[in-house]
Amino acid sequence: MEDRMLFIGMPLLVANIALAIWGIGYRHLHAAGAYLPAILFALLGVAFIVIFGLYLKEEQDEFQRDLWVQALLWGIGATLTVITLWGSLVEFELAKGLKLIFVFPLFMLITCIARLVLKLRYR
Repeated sequence: MEDRMLFIGMPLLVANIALAIWGIGYRHLHAAGAYLPAILFALLGVAFIVIFGLYLKEEQDEFQRDLWVQALLWGIGATLTVITLWGSLVEFELAKGLKLIFVFPLFMLITCIARLVLKLRYR
């Protein structure tokens, strides 16, 4: 199951980031908007969440499942902290607005880093 996450989930995450960057450039080239990259970006995010949910459902080792749940909680908390801090800076006109398309990749990046830290912690 972990191999499935590695070989299906991680390429989805890389494709998600690539689509975010492509969508920003595509929007500037085409005045009508970038519906295709936007829809693909959203579908890749949903696919990643579904695959991850199926992985957690099938994981037999409760300790491994608990590590992923802890990593998800760290990802949620850190992402909310970053977004809240950034929003406060924007509100007081101290920073430029954050592109919301990067919130999901940020969440996944933080979650993966938290998973690695937790894995090293319990070795």
